[in-house]
Amino acid sequence: MSEISQKTDTSVILVCAGNATRMGGVNKILLELGDTNVIGHSLRAFENCPDVAEIIIVTKAENNDIIRETAAKLGITKLAAITEGGDTRQKSVMEGLKLVSKDSQYIAIHDGARPLVKPEHIAKVIRDARVFGGATLGVPVKDTIKVVDDGLIIDTPHRPSLYITQTPQVFRKRLYFEAVDFALEHELDFTDDCQLVEAIGGKVYMTVGDYTNIKLTTPEDRAIAEVLL
Repeated sequence: MSEISQKTDTSVILVCAGNATRMGGVNKILLELGDTNVIGHSLRAFENCPDVAEIIIVTKAENNDIIRETAAKLGITKLAAITEGGDTRQKSVMEGLKLVSKDSQYIAIHDGARPLVKPEHIAKVIRDARVFGGATLGVPVKDTIKVVDDGLIIDTPHRPSLYITQTPQVFRKRLYFEAVDFALEHELDFTDDCQLVEAIGGKVYMTVGDYTNIKLTTPEDRAIAEVLL
């Protein structure tokens, strides 16, 4: 691979290795959505972001052929590799890390089941990561949130300080590998990549995206995504 320029400096890991239990066992990344499927929309968004140098997909082995076929139909040129995931999200991301180009400066981790992410928001969160070392897309919470213990409300957090965390989550490569090493050493396993960096005292900037960047988790989410398209 040719040396990555100062602008095109980010490797993307698309995490698509989940079991889809809340989707009734349906493989959500291969669900038809608009003119392609779910993973196709995610691929196209990162393909159309000039900051992205390569895309690595972590998924189940049985998905490989369909994903490659989808990428070919969409003219995706940045798909560098497809690899098999682990038994947790964090382990799946680590499998993708093994294939990241040595020339990359930043790592972006994205849920493959967030097909409506926009290229301009991807570029925005990458720019913020360049400044702060780490950044994640997110949106302010709209509702009042209650902390409940044993059925009783025990606290009401200050709503303006609460955000819904989305993906991609982007980190300076050296910082992210340091966080991964720390997690491995201390046998920590997180469901959110920001937590990895937070665990070693790293700061992560909250880049405001939009509310359409939903994650397809239940069957109802697919219908909502169709409407948003």
